[in-house]
Amino acid sequence: MITSRSVALRNVLAENFRANPLYELVLFDRLPLSEQAMLIDLRSDQDFYGILRPRVANGLAIKSVCRNAALLYLTLREPGVLPSYLTNNPVPDTNQSIAELVLDGVLEVKQVSNGTFVSGSEAYPVLYADRLPDKTRGTLSELSINALRYAQAFETEDAGKLSARLYFYNRTPASPRWLRQLPNEDSVLDWLSLSEGGPLRRRLRATWSELAAAEISDGWRVWRRRNYSPSLSEQTDYKLYISPLVSAMPEAFGKTIEVLGSSAAVRFKIGRDVYGLLRPDKFVAYFPTYETVAEAATSLRTILCDCSPHGVPFTADLTGDGLLSWGMDPPRSQRLLGWQPFESWRLWITNRLATSLIAARAATNRAIEPWRFAMERLELQGVDTGSWIPSRSIWNAAEQGEGGNCP
Repeated sequence: MITSRSVALRNVLAENFRANPLYELVLFDRLPLSEQAMLIDLRSDQDFYGILRPRVANGLAIKSVCRNAALLYLTLREPGVLPSYLTNNPVPDTNQSIAELVLDGVLEVKQVSNGTFVSGSEAYPVLYADRLPDKTRGTLSELSINALRYAQAFETEDAGKLSARLYFYNRTPASPRWLRQLPNEDSVLDWLSLSEGGPLRRRLRATWSELAAAEISDGWRVWRRRNYSPSLSEQTDYKLYISPLVSAMPEAFGKTIEVLGSSAAVRFKIGRDVYGLLRPDKFVAYFPTYETVAEAATSLRTILCDCSPHGVPFTADLTGDGLLSWGMDPPRSQRLLGWQPFESWRLWITNRLATSLIAARAATNRAIEPWRFAMERLELQGVDTGSWIPSRSIWNAAEQGEGGNCP
């Protein structure tokens, strides 16, 4: 069941706002030619106006903005209430869109208590009716919160580095024992009974074909179903994470591929070397729908019951112990710029969490802990951060851009 719980936002449409003076709004045509070249793919969106660029380095991120957001920003350079075209007949998402612009630092909202304008995490008490309850809901939920607390304490203003810390959280250390046991890729194949000519290799070939290393990203071995349709790669991928401790991987791998063969899985991948197998997300299968993920997980739950779980942060638990979980990759259309790498489900999450963490840490007055603020911001983008379950409409909402929803 794919759900998303509601967030306790106040109705803020009657509040006073102003454009954040720490940003400058730049029309695309007036950007330097080098910057226009980097953003040229955004011109395909007829509503694209330009960018908001921070005037100083203070935790704010560069944001692309649509025409409506640009108009609102220009209107509110003089503080005041929202224009009547937004408030007279607001659409259902208007209040949330305005709140997101405040949380992202594009707009500031006036505090009644002292008359100052605030944005980001400092605006939390103005935007939210009540402090939300503890979001911890099981093994993977607690693991994800631990990852966020760890990242909050990691001193860097580089969102990419902070995202990587979140993404790789809960890796098993590459101890001397594992480096001796699995020193190269051939030793990994032997350990998993995948050496050429072995029985497991023959069983695999009956249903799956292994992709050449040149066709895939570094660090993985990928198998694709022999009757796989390439057109499926353009659809949303539902991912099943099979996450046993690395010591249980030989047993889990052999049992899992039997289930995957009779399931609706279209491909799967495992870590190519010892470092790939020490990741929590060492084994991932891809499906066309959530229902087919759940069906395969039901079969695997029984046969893998003796395998000790590892656990993949920022994924939705299917077994209660982190052994099996799922996520939902963005469609390829979500890559707004051609040179940007495609974001997987977890990378999509950690990139946004990292950006929010950095912005919240830069706040002068902390109304909420940065890790909690990062979770609340992601919640508004369609992820239930208590369970890490995405809403069905998450990618439709994301298509409205990284600069906040256009009001």
